[in-house]
Amino acid sequence: MPTAATPAAAAPDEPTTNSLNPVEVIAHASRTGSRLSRWLAPLITLAVVIGIWTFISDHVLDPTRQFLLPSPLEVWRAGIVDSVTRAEILNALWSTTKVALVGLSLSIIFGVLLAVLMSQARWIELSLYPYAVILQTIPILAVVPLLGFWFGYEFTARVIVCVLISIFPVITNTLFGIRSVDSSLHDQFSLFRASRLQRLRHLQLPAALPTALTGCTIAAGLSVVGSIIADFFFRQGEPGIGRLIDSYRQSLETDKMIAALLLSSAVGVLLYIFFDRITHWVTARRSPARS
Repeated sequence: MPTAATPAAAAPDEPTTNSLNPVEVIAHASRTGSRLSRWLAPLITLAVVIGIWTFISDHVLDPTRQFLLPSPLEVWRAGIVDSVTRAEILNALWSTTKVALVGLSLSIIFGVLLAVLMSQARWIELSLYPYAVILQTIPILAVVPLLGFWFGYEFTARVIVCVLISIFPVITNTLFGIRSVDSSLHDQFSLFRASRLQRLRHLQLPAALPTALTGCTIAAGLSVVGSIIADFFFRQGEPGIGRLIDSYRQSLETDKMIAALLLSSAVGVLLYIFFDRITHWVTARRSPARS
């Protein structure tokens, strides 16, 4: 007599692809919280600053002296909502940005070249680095009039001011990155009899890239500062944001002056974020390669 088929023994539970790894869940939540706090903290600070600014302007200052510190709403209306003023500020800001970008580009090119030269020979570093330090410590406001005498009062002199202000971080950070290569890696290149050029190209420059980008990040903000300083002194050529701010100061248009200041600082912040993102991207790509 045929027996009834017995049900097959239940297979042991196997992990499915849809199962969640607690460690991965915690790591994902941690990354999400980190990204949120990265943006939330500055926004909270901004809200507090705007609140204090509004309170001082509306409730602390005497109505006859409120022109000294207009409220954020008045600055917004005068500098952003008003189409004539907005166009005036943006045109001047574009002129300043062009000078800053050219100056920053030259600072990166010459800063990296000088750092490479100093890294390849100790006597070159001893000959050049002290003057780079001196260049950084000289008050730029004392040098600007001389640059006007020597190079005129237009685009070229403004770019030179940007380079003088922003080149030092590029030199120091790139040189530090090249000097910080692990000695064991140098030994491996020596084992394979690598030439100086091969060592520089395949070892030192790639290793120095993150720190060099950090120097470029610092130089980006300084180049905008240099461009604005040059605008204050050099009155010929295309007007920049510095000259426009000075004209607002003379006419006591504080609301427009603050709007121009905030927009010019936004350019420096955007350049800083650009190089900071590149630095994080390069660092993230290098980390898996090392592991």
